[in-house]
Amino acid sequence: MGKGPGLYPDIGKKARDLLYKDYQGDHKFTITTYTANGVAITASGAKKGELILADVNTKLINKNITTDVKVDTNSKLFTTVTIDEAAPGLKTIFSFVAPDQRSGKVELQYLHEYAGISTSIGLTASPIVNFSGVAGNNTVALGTDVSFDTASGNFTKYNAALSFSTSDLIASLTLNDKADSVTASYYHTVRPLTNTAVGAELSHGFSSNENSLTIGTQHSLDPLTTVKTRVNNSGIASALLQHEWRPKSLFTISGEVDTRAIEKSAKVGLALALKP
Repeated sequence: MGKGPGLYPDIGKKARDLLYKDYQGDHKFTITTYTANGVAITASGAKKGELILADVNTKLINKNITTDVKVDTNSKLFTTVTIDEAAPGLKTIFSFVAPDQRSGKVELQYLHEYAGISTSIGLTASPIVNFSGVAGNNTVALGTDVSFDTASGNFTKYNAALSFSTSDLIASLTLNDKADSVTASYYHTVRPLTNTAVGAELSHGFSSNENSLTIGTQHSLDPLTTVKTRVNNSGIASALLQHEWRPKSLFTISGEVDTRAIEKSAKVGLALALKP
């Protein structure tokens, strides 16, 4: 485990990654190259049904400053500048999307042994202000995540979370959607040598009175190959195989089937990421 409780999005992240990360029903290709002066250029393409999306991203790291610039097929330019460790534990992030003049935002993140704080504000006349904070240690953490719209004078988001961690188990409880839903997640490392783990996520909506349950597992067949499976209470079963066929280059194939309607065609997703 890392030092301190981390930031609010870190609560329940292990379980979410096990259950949802790298699963997809589309086809995606990513290739990364590096220029002589160290600029990383990444080109990505994805086929979603009949729609083809693409983007090109460049990343330049100069000492403690990282600059990311991405342009997509919609002619939008995404720019992010990150200043790491301007002061001990502090990270500053500037971001904007052109040509959207209202997209500018500045974010401050601060990590401490017993706290993690993130606050952001839009660079507009009437911005949305976001604040999230976590207090605790490596074992127990309590956090909150709120957003306030200065234009309307209303809170657009207020969530809370509790996390409990040991060397092989992580459990969390989050209150979301302005206290209208609650989610409990569980992640347990069964065998560290083979990266074998199980995870579960249970959600309940108070106004809808609906429940959802997802259970999954992962296991490394060898140091370069990982398999994952999951199933939810709607009868949707998924499986994934990911192989690192060369350093940092991954091939991933995933499939999804509705066990309550076997006659329907299964969804198959492919992803290939190439790095030098």
